[in-house]
Amino acid sequence: MGKHILAIDQGTTSTRAIAFDLDFTPRAAAQVELTQHYPHPGWVEHDAEEIWTATLQVCREAIERVGGAGNIAAIGITNQRETTVVWDRQSGAPVHKAIVWQDRRTSEQCAALRAAGHEERVQAATGLLLDPYFSATKIAWILDRDPALRTRAERGELAFGTIESFLIWRLTQGRVHASDITNASRTLLFDISKRAWSDEMCALFNVPRNLLPEVRACDAHFGDTDPAHFGVALPIHGAAGDQQAALVGHGCFKPGMAKATFGTGAFLVMNMGEKPPRSANRLLGTIGYQSRDQFAYALEGSIFSAGATMQWLRDGLKLIKTSADSEAIARSLEDNGGVYLVPAFAGLGAPQWNAEARGTITGLTRDSRLDHIVRAGLEAVGYQTADLLDALRADGAPRIDSLLIDGGLTANAWAMQFLADVCEVEVARPQFQEVTALGAAKLAAYGAGLIASLDGAGAATSARWSPRMQRDGREKLRAGWRAAVKAALCAAQT
Repeated sequence: MGKHILAIDQGTTSTRAIAFDLDFTPRAAAQVELTQHYPHPGWVEHDAEEIWTATLQVCREAIERVGGAGNIAAIGITNQRETTVVWDRQSGAPVHKAIVWQDRRTSEQCAALRAAGHEERVQAATGLLLDPYFSATKIAWILDRDPALRTRAERGELAFGTIESFLIWRLTQGRVHASDITNASRTLLFDISKRAWSDEMCALFNVPRNLLPEVRACDAHFGDTDPAHFGVALPIHGAAGDQQAALVGHGCFKPGMAKATFGTGAFLVMNMGEKPPRSANRLLGTIGYQSRDQFAYALEGSIFSAGATMQWLRDGLKLIKTSADSEAIARSLEDNGGVYLVPAFAGLGAPQWNAEARGTITGLTRDSRLDHIVRAGLEAVGYQTADLLDALRADGAPRIDSLLIDGGLTANAWAMQFLADVCEVEVARPQFQEVTALGAAKLAAYGAGLIASLDGAGAATSARWSPRMQRDGREKLRAGWRAAVKAALCAAQT
């Protein structure tokens, strides 16, 4: 039996592999950046073949650094969710570039379904809302671009999967077409109460049922890798979407525990126990995790742009040279100067869910400087998170004592203090930041029988921020933010 767990973390901007020892200390890592394709405004694509090539590369590098494949006991996979791949079952070749979760090309289809009165039933069955964020309308778009593709799909010649499913197919040389339950719950095609694919939703979104993968628990055996890839067959024993993997990595196994991941986007997820959640405030009901002896639903709020806002400030406006520069700039200002940035570059997620909204800057005066825009980009993350916490409380969720955080943006201490201040909650950051990969590793270790329990498996905390802002100051700032969001929504209607 090997002495390491290999976690594959296929994200929106990079593909990485981390080898953990059985105490979950990272021993080797490799990472490759991922090319972003923007064929039209609002469209975002990835090359699934590039993802596959990068996955093999980083896995092989990490495996070599821990002494070879004989030292790997199991593989766990976590992935960017909702990103959609359709491929040929015979050749394994994708029939179109992967359509990324950020992509907005199916906004009109979602609006038409909403206008026809379908959203209430969709939410009741899937826990989700009608938005191009999710996979179903992306699948239909791929099939409808070429009548021959839909015919082939109906004949059973094509397969659909989110990224973990595509990687499992490739790793097993097409022997396993499976998804884990958390990724399945993000497609708009999965009934979260019945925990099964919904024929009704397949019919509504015009997705052939035979495209869909088998759904398994997060700690299930997803097959063995073909020996050609790593020299020996390695068992795949865990899979979960990135936000649910982070929930496991943080050890959020009790109802009411919540974590927020600040990566390309930002995602606040709360464990809601074993009863299907119903949000009246436009949060998402989803599967939190499922193992052989544990199951939990979750409520989630999705922010489409967090780290992506910093990338835009760096690469688009060139206001900063590195993301770290933003912290020094924010500290140099006494206040935000009344400037607000609503980073709706790909629409607004929860709780507004407006696919047509676009980025907006408000409050500019003759005294405004470029530095105010940088600070406004950091502040926006805090305001959006506070909106999500309000929505959670309005849905009856318990008030949290501590918000567990991870992701690249948490390295910015100024932003994390502002987050604690504007949300009026303690913020706790773990010592090891790759909590998503850690969650995938722990699911794989549990599935392989290498650890006795998932409980108590949270990441150790290294930094905490407590709220220091006075209530009047907080309310004034949030009132300005709400006005800025209103302006963005009004502009979207013109």
